[in-house]
Amino acid sequence: MPTPMTFDWNDLRYFLAVARTGRLTAAARTMGTDHATVSRRVASLELRLKAKLFERSPRGYALSDTGEKLLRHAERMEMEAAKIHDDIAGELFTLSGSVRIGTPDGFGSYFLMPRLTELTLANPELHIQLVATPRLFSLSKREADIAIVLSRPEKGRLFSRKLTDYTLHLYATADYLDNAPPITCTEDLAAHLLVGYIPDLIYTPELDYLSSVVGDLAPRLSSTNLFAQLRTADTGKGLAFLPDFIARHSPRLIPIHPALFEIRRTLWLVAHQDLRDSVRVRTVMSFIADQVAAAREDFLPEFSNSD
Repeated sequence: MPTPMTFDWNDLRYFLAVARTGRLTAAARTMGTDHATVSRRVASLELRLKAKLFERSPRGYALSDTGEKLLRHAERMEMEAAKIHDDIAGELFTLSGSVRIGTPDGFGSYFLMPRLTELTLANPELHIQLVATPRLFSLSKREADIAIVLSRPEKGRLFSRKLTDYTLHLYATADYLDNAPPITCTEDLAAHLLVGYIPDLIYTPELDYLSSVVGDLAPRLSSTNLFAQLRTADTGKGLAFLPDFIARHSPRLIPIHPALFEIRRTLWLVAHQDLRDSVRVRTVMSFIADQVAAAREDFLPEFSNSD
């Protein structure tokens, strides 16, 4: 009769560290040991399970199909360990591992990144990776653990929550407006250097701002990068539709007829169902939601009639 397999929880902790970082050296730093120990622990776990848990390559360690299955079980065990620690020891469980967040460039770089320092300083063993770029993220392929998106996903094993609505307005500097034709209606924008996204490279319909406001009027200067648009308007070279949570903090930018030129969009917080019980993912999601709620005035500002 074969002997029952003895299962070592510590091997699972090393497995989780490699799964979250993708590299032995990074996992070793997380675990406070050397890469040889991490490699030995992972190999021991694979031997006990008689399964290949990772695909090795020069780029690092990627989970195999079996590794993906084990990850779900291991994270549930981690969550239960956290509950035991909290209930019995009466202390908060220390978050560890990595969490990758995929966000639009403006929200991630301008709003979220500076605020994440608070969370990382409070949890020295937690590593947060922010991918702030204008693209869609595949959570099923583990391109990110958490994604901030502009439309609620309708397919896939995902769970989501609404973060906030936010507004965009048309902005320019006082110098630009003083030396350009007056703007009193939408048709007047044709006489101005309008800056926006490259129409055929817009990755989600929610970024197609101009067509919803000015119809077929295409921007004469365009970029896939929000900060390129922001910089152009901020230096007085043109005008652009910009998120209020960014533009209103520039001392030079002025909203142009806020009641006339207003666009409203929504940010959604999304994660894979398999990570729903992950302590670190739930904690990071809650932190993001709290930070957004505290900054509601930035996302939905009220403009006076004189603006």
